[in-house]
Amino acid sequence: MPEAEFETGELKENLDSTVERHTEAHGERAAPPWLRPLSLTTALIAVMAAVASLLSGSFSNDALLEKNEAVLLQARASDQWAFFQAKGLKGALAASQAEVLAPTNPALSAHLKAEAERYKGEQTEIQKQAHELEAQETERNEASNRFLERHHQFALAVTLFQIAIALGAIAALARRQPLWWLGLGASVVGIAFSLRGLFL
Repeated sequence: MPEAEFETGELKENLDSTVERHTEAHGERAAPPWLRPLSLTTALIAVMAAVASLLSGSFSNDALLEKNEAVLLQARASDQWAFFQAKGLKGALAASQAEVLAPTNPALSAHLKAEAERYKGEQTEIQKQAHELEAQETERNEASNRFLERHHQFALAVTLFQIAIALGAIAALARRQPLWWLGLGASVVGIAFSLRGLFL
């Protein structure tokens, strides 16, 4: 995923020095008038690429954090379900013992029946907590997916901005204005991806 650092000042200086070298070698008339706007737009595109790269990384980190929280919640829900099963087994065992002891020891049988009911009541609360944890896990997974989609939009924007910068540099070196226009078109598409990433 493109998250490179951009030195916009250095890029602008390189483009300006290319224009100056060409002017010195061929005179002022030989330098196309669109070279200065090209260097300015390329510097602006580099700034947009740096911002998009920063946001792409930020959304990627947010997606990872949400996914980690979802995994933690899933583990906690699994623990609750294991606890639920353990209480169920204890309750079933107590109920079975109560039935066996009912004819010979009614007091102990009554105590074991009460224990079985207590376990059943605890199971209800444990089940409720497990369902709540699973709902939170689902929310965290959905949030992670949203952050990841935003990250992808900005990563695509960074790629398009980098292409636009490269086309601008080639246009300056080759003195081919259509390449600059093509680069501007790529940057417009990059802006569209950036806006989509902001408002998803």
